Amino acid sequence: MLLTPVEWEALTLSLKISLVAVAASLPLGIATAWLLARKEFAGKSLLDGFIHLPLVLPPVVIGYLLLVVMGRRGAVGSWLYDTFGVSFSFSWKGAALASAVVAFPLLVRAVRLSIELVDKKLEQAARTLGASPWRVFFTITLPLIAPGILSGLVLAFARSLGEFGATITFVSNIPGETQTIPLAMFAFLETPGAEESVARLCIISVVIALISLFGSEWLSRRMKRKMGLS
Repeated sequence: MLLTPVEWEALTLSLKISLVAVAASLPLGIATAWLLARKEFAGKSLLDGFIHLPLVLPPVVIGYLLLVVMGRRGAVGSWLYDTFGVSFSFSWKGAALASAVVAFPLLVRAVRLSIELVDKKLEQAARTLGASPWRVFFTITLPLIAPGILSGLVLAFARSLGEFGATITFVSNIPGETQTIPLAMFAFLETPGAEESVARLCIISVVIALISLFGSEWLSRRMKRKMGLS
């Protein structure tokens, strides 16, 4: 199956944006999941609801809010541009930000569930033996939740790969810059005689998703066997 230059560009850009979105949100996702799973504080329910808001909001609303906040004239975006020269508007970085926002709840949810399954007594025992909270997390908690982190990464990656509404609202549909696979399919659907391109990109999306899911399952089982969890 030969791809046209435009299709290859959309494919490579989609993979780049999804990988950057997932990698950038991973540290914050783990920290947020641990906070929600292990700590009690005022406003916890509000924070939990805010984090999961992208799951229920229309993607176009998310894109509009990103445009208002992170756009060149937005509350935060204008400061970033004036201070550091960084702009998310109409660039692949903005597409990665939009993908990260919509995929973040899936990552947090998967990691949080894994942390809640870890026996607190293991962590408490390590603390009584003199281990610092950071050492307990990195030597006990983190290895035990590794399969959950992997599952969250795959879910976030798949969600990022299929992101459409927030991306096109925030950074538009610019070939070579923000035109990911879903946006390219949308453009081809509006082009007479481009049905073959739509079909090829659809097949590619399905194949990438299946490879990600099967690869995640295989790695997760391997991790569990190494840690003696199965």
